[in-house]
Amino acid sequence: MNPGKDYFSGVAGSYAEYRPRYPAALVDLLADLAPRREVAWDAGCGSGQLSVALAERFARVIATDASEQQLAQATVHPRVEYRRAGAEASGIPSATVDLATAAQAVHWFDRPAYYQEVRRVCRPGALIALVTYNLLRITPELDRIIDHFYWQTIWQYWPPERRLVETGYRTLDFPFAELPAPPLEMRAEWTLPHLLGFVGTWSALRGLERDRGGSLIEAFARELSGAWGAAETRRPVRWELAVRLGRVS
Repeated sequence: MNPGKDYFSGVAGSYAEYRPRYPAALVDLLADLAPRREVAWDAGCGSGQLSVALAERFARVIATDASEQQLAQATVHPRVEYRRAGAEASGIPSATVDLATAAQAVHWFDRPAYYQEVRRVCRPGALIALVTYNLLRITPELDRIIDHFYWQTIWQYWPPERRLVETGYRTLDFPFAELPAPPLEMRAEWTLPHLLGFVGTWSALRGLERDRGGSLIEAFARELSGAWGAAETRRPVRWELAVRLGRVS
């Protein structure tokens, strides 16, 4: 990971609790395209949202992250081995990996170094999958409130790497033989406190709080509450997933 690009260690507990889980359809796609299902490497794994899902289809998952705090919050699974390591220097033996993944993470990496590491650790013909998601969708009224907060209130506080997420990784450098990816999405059912917990993990909020205090965040929460209704009402939430798939030669 690029030096100084750790935006999430300070919110590792909230990240583990409030970030969404990846769908089985994504894991099935990756398992079906991988040449084998022996070893998957999940770089920038955070608290293991994708790592644990991959363990349902792969015999072994090596999940790496540079943040000790994130790994301390990771979900334990008998087929997932968590390691503290950067995506650019995983410590994995050469030519042993069948699938290399990075979910909501590769935009933070030193990508040339990461891609070199992918080529080193992967077997010939292995699959690389880079996954991201942008804004969640709930209802038109709630979407309008969230979009205004994102684009008008906090947009200037997002690190520049966020632009890659906003384009669905379409502008990301990707030096692999690319494969088509079908439409995919994540789904959840959340209460209002869970939604606010998720927003609290956004890296841009630290800059907003530093420069302008908490009043704008509080106003956003009040507006959401007025549109949500009873706080414990569970509402369907969805995110479109963007996936770049490629073969490692």
